[in-house]
Amino acid sequence: MPKEKPHLNVVFIGHVDHGKSTTIGRLLYETGAIDERTIEKLREEARAKGKETFEFAFVMDKLKEERERGLTIDVAHRRFDTQKYMITIIDAPGHRDFVKNMITGASQADAAVLVVSAPEGVMEQTKEHAYLARILGINQMIVTINKMDATHPEYSKERFEQVKEEVVKLLKMVGYKPEQIKAIIPTSAYKGDNVAKKSNNMPWYDGPTLLEAFDLLEIPPKPTDKPLRIPIQDVYSIQGVGTVPVGRVETGVLKVGDKVVFMPPGVSGEVKSIEMHHEPIEVAEPGDNIGFNVRGVSKKDLRRGDVAGHVDNPPTVAKEFVAQIVVINHPTAIGVGYTPVIHAHTAQVACRFEELMEKKDPRTGQTVEKNPSFLKTGDIAVVKLVPTKPLVIEKVQEFPPLGRFAIRDMGRTIGAGIVLDVVPKQ
Repeated sequence: MPKEKPHLNVVFIGHVDHGKSTTIGRLLYETGAIDERTIEKLREEARAKGKETFEFAFVMDKLKEERERGLTIDVAHRRFDTQKYMITIIDAPGHRDFVKNMITGASQADAAVLVVSAPEGVMEQTKEHAYLARILGINQMIVTINKMDATHPEYSKERFEQVKEEVVKLLKMVGYKPEQIKAIIPTSAYKGDNVAKKSNNMPWYDGPTLLEAFDLLEIPPKPTDKPLRIPIQDVYSIQGVGTVPVGRVETGVLKVGDKVVFMPPGVSGEVKSIEMHHEPIEVAEPGDNIGFNVRGVSKKDLRRGDVAGHVDNPPTVAKEFVAQIVVINHPTAIGVGYTPVIHAHTAQVACRFEELMEKKDPRTGQTVEKNPSFLKTGDIAVVKLVPTKPLVIEKVQEFPPLGRFAIRDMGRTIGAGIVLDVVPKQ
């Protein structure tokens, strides 16, 4: 068996009509993840529907339809190889629950490809997605400035430079550092320029193709040096073994023999054994999904949403916390007293908006209004939240995976946020 290439999860983001699906379809086709026959079939279908140029976009739609109808689809469709990595494409956030899944760790992206249309440039959704990527902890970004075949004149270097400048300004403003922006590539996904093959139409561009740019990404370092945090997904009581909490190690290291405490309940015990994929292991690191048997705690003491840490550095239970949020989609307006459900790691706790501290300008990041009376869709704000029952949450600076949250209400994702400060419960 050849050793598997290291693996990265990448999400495609950007405004709805800027060519995400076509870019993905083209990439999968050019890397051989989808065969000629499939594309031919989709091409005919696109023609029949009077959508001549949509066969690549159809690839993703097809997968979506099959998913919605509950059919199984070949995973290879969503995976492709570069020289260095195996890449899995995660569904882009137009997807309602994408934000929630990203935050609860169901689908952590290591990097994002931001697709911006050259004729249109940066739009509202482009901004929203850039913010979201930042809030979701995506620290590496590749940008494609797409539809270069549709600029006036075609493949205009001047237009590329203009849009590139807009995008860099946006990414800088939402908090990306220059070294986190791995490449900015002029593409035409429909024509195939600079996606997997170098384009002859833009001799003025000498950077990587999109396919090559993936190899500029880095595997994120494991936060093994931080204190231990394991959000609990489930708790089992196993005959003859005892209590076995299950969860993913987010930060730190767990060893057999360690003394751990679970917060908010405050119960503690000793780790008797750890297993991963049904194999016993001595040490668990960030990213490992484990079950661990703890002596001294019972199943009734624990529940999903609790967080384990070492007894000398227990997870923080918040009396209140200050967060920066982006309102993605609220039907009316958010005022003081609004109490949606906050989804952070594996916890779901209703939290009350106690104070709207400031509203920020999405274009500059500057404060535009102190103590606004309400917030609406598209607003970026700093707010104070008070959990209605005990909740473990941490500063994003210290524990990124436990410092991010989704705001849910009425069955939809209203917004997302990052924790700037926590006042611990005494």
